[in-house]
This record gives sequence, C-alpha cells and structure tokens, in this order.
Amino acid sequence: MKLIIQIPCFNEEEQLPATLADLPRAVAGFDTVEWLIIDDGSKDRTIEVAREGGVDHIVRLTNNKGLAAGFQAGLDACLKLGADVVVNTDADNQYSALDIPALTAPILAGKADMVVGDRETDNIEHFSPLKKRLQKLGSWVVRQASDTEVPDTTSGFRAYNREAAIQMAVVSKYTYTLETIIQAGKLLVAMDHVPIRTNPKTRESRLFPSMGAYVRRNAVAISRIYAQYEPLKVFFGIATLLLVMSLIPFTRFVVAYAGGEGAGHVQSLIFGAVLFNSAVVLFAIGILGDLLASQRIMSQRIFERVRRIELELRVPPSHYEPGARPTGQAPTTGAHAGAAGAAHDDTPAPTQPEVVQ
Repeated sequence: MKLIIQIPCFNEEEQLPATLADLPRAVAGFDTVEWLIIDDGSKDRTIEVAREGGVDHIVRLTNNKGLAAGFQAGLDACLKLGADVVVNTDADNQYSALDIPALTAPILAGKADMVVGDRETDNIEHFSPLKKRLQKLGSWVVRQASDTEVPDTTSGFRAYNREAAIQMAVVSKYTYTLETIIQAGKLLVAMDHVPIRTNPKTRESRLFPSMGAYVRRNAVAISRIYAQYEPLKVFFGIATLLLVMSLIPFTRFVVAYAGGEGAGHVQSLIFGAVLFNSAVVLFAIGILGDLLASQRIMSQRIFERVRRIELELRVPPSHYEPGARPTGQAPTTGAHAGAAGAAHDDTPAPTQPEVVQ
C-alpha cells in the first residue's frame, strides 16, 4: 500500500519547511509514504525548498492556475505515481500531520472512500465568533446540497482512496473543498469525517481578501455547483416562486376589473404577465439543465474510464519533475531525470514517469 501526501503550493518558501518537517515517513497500514508538492506558478524558491526538504515528487504548473486546478493536477499525478491513498494538506501547516493516521484509518478499515478532517472550528482560538458562525452556516448549506454529514466542509485536510480519487473532477476555479464534497455526495462516494487538530496560525489566508469576499465566493460556488447537479430543483424552485408571485398582480387586476376599474390597473396585468413569462422560461431552463446534467453524468463516466485507461497504460503525469535526489547522486536533467526519480522511489521503474518539460 502506497500513501502519497500532496501539498498545493504558491509562493510557500517560508512556510513549507515547517510543514515538511512535520510530515511522517511512515504511517501504520502503508508500506510506502511519499510526498508530492504542486507548485502553482510560484515566483520564489518553493521548488528548491521542497527538494531540500526531501519531497519525492513535484508537479510544476507553468503559471498560477488557482487552488482547485492545483489540487486536480496533484490528484492526477498521485494516481499515476501508484498511490493507493492520497492525503491532501495545506502548505501553511494549518493541519496537524500527527492526525494523518486517524485520517486514513476509516479508508484502511474499508469504512470510507473519502475522509474529511473536522477542525472542530469552535475550538480554534484565532477564528472570530463571526467566522465560526459563518463556517457552521456554510457547512450546513453544503450538507443539505450534498446529502452528506460532513461537519467541516471547507477543511482541506482529507484523504481519498484510489477509487474516490479517480472519480473526482474539479471544474471550479476558486476552491475544490466544496465541489468535491457535493460531487462525492451526488456520486454516492462513501464519506466519513474524523476530528483533527490544528497548528497555530502562521499567516493570513490567500484565498479571500476579506470576510465579505469569502461569503460571496462560497455562496456563488455552492449555488453554481448545486445547480450543475440538481438543475431541475433549482430552476423549478425559482420558477414556482415567480409563478406564485405572478398571481398577486393578476388577482389585483381581476378584483379591480370585477369592480369596473380594470382600465386603471392594466399595469398589474402587465407585471403579472412578465412574472408568468419569466416562470415559464425558468421551467424550460430547468428541463434543459436536467438534460445537460444527464450528459454530465455520461461525461463523468467517460472521464473515469479514460483515467483508468491512462493508469493501465502508465501514462506519465503532466508537468512532472522528480523531487529530492538520493545522497551523493549527481544532478540529472532531461530524460535522465525520470530514471533518477525511479531510482529514488520504491515503485518499480516502469511505473515512474519521465520528466515532461
């Protein structure tokens, strides 16, 4: 059994050493534990620091594509590097690496395919009361949208077994945390959660500039993702609301008309007609969205089969570079670097990719 711990990074030269220093090289239930970073177009020495810290694998994206794209690239690379379980953590050392065994335990026991770490946000001292309430509210909304019971939906400390990782396909540009939970819930992936510890805060979050931006982006992300999977419920719900609202001006006009004052309330008739037409349009959009959702399911199944074929053919991950070199080994470049990565890794050489420039 191979465990790969992946860390999305963007300009983490200062934070990465402490994060790597806490990562385990042995976890109960696994024969091999390897580390992988996804460099999301960093401008500092993130990659050099990663190699100095002993990282086994590097995925170097050519420019800053965002956390969600980095997560997806890392997941793809981990699968192609032979991971049986993938643990995702943050580069700012927010999550305690001591809880990785607890995070992977439900997967090893065969009780879950995906496990999310619960930070128990009420106990985090640097979270303001407002942020704690917003975290609870946001997690409740995601639970309703995903039909899951995950208490901390924005936690990035999670574990995926091979089957769950194969099914994950993130399309959001902002964050993967909410989308993967909703996606897993709709795909009936077996999910679990475990309490985890957090480390003292080392820097401000880079995902959002303010609390208002955090709420706005998450609200848009949840609405967009849920509409992708349940378009009929979303658009039919809005359409029904507009249809009911249209009855108010219609009723007002009918009452006025019966009293002989209909000519003076034509605006009510027009307003009601506008609302009614809007409802009809939204009903139609809901039906079209449902048809597109069916196509999305088919696309998802095709994506999974393509990924399985790539794994069977041992297609190398894109933007891949070997990590730290064994002591005393000369630097390698070009095609020879892939062989160096194979020598450093416990996986048989044929499964190791060559460097993709």
